[in-house]
Amino acid sequence: MSFYTVHQYILTQGASLERLHAFLQSNWLPAAGRRPVLILEGVVTAPLPQVLVVTAQDPAQPITVVEPADLAYESLNVFHWQATSYSPALSPAAEGAAPRYFEYRLYQAANAAQMKPLHERFAGPEIPIFHRCGIHPVLYAETTAGVKMPNLVYLTPFASLAEREQAWSTFRADPEWVRVRTEHAAQHGPVPKTIETALYKAAAYSPVR
Repeated sequence: MSFYTVHQYILTQGASLERLHAFLQSNWLPAAGRRPVLILEGVVTAPLPQVLVVTAQDPAQPITVVEPADLAYESLNVFHWQATSYSPALSPAAEGAAPRYFEYRLYQAANAAQMKPLHERFAGPEIPIFHRCGIHPVLYAETTAGVKMPNLVYLTPFASLAEREQAWSTFRADPEWVRVRTEHAAQHGPVPKTIETALYKAAAYSPVR
């Protein structure tokens, strides 16, 4: 299993965003070495501005950085994710690849027992339907330390917001998905109980983008 640390910087206005990007590019990435790192700037999130930094954990190479004195933010939230057994490996982008939009989705279950059927639905019929409809998440994970637990989170890249809208419209209308959703609800009730979404765009210097 792969593990990730997620830093969510809630920023002040003004030059704080520019300073944070400079810090991440010049300090964070060298400390992270060759491990996958995804740096996302909020587009449709609450609150704004904010930056999400998803970093693969490496016990043999802990990240040690010193924040500059002029770095200002409202707050810093830290979460820990464990990749699911069906998650693809998070991989750096090809040289010259354009930054993409990333949709963050959090599916919260009512209790730990309801996570099992949720994972079974994704690992079984749902992911093939996703792929057929143009939805290709790069990471599925459970939050092991954070908020709104228990939950499943996943990140999906799109070249444009129009591509995202088209993919989800196709998915919602897919006859197989309608059947799977109906059968799952009949067997397990309302799983997930809540869904949270946010949109980000990868930073131009983000290794995964």
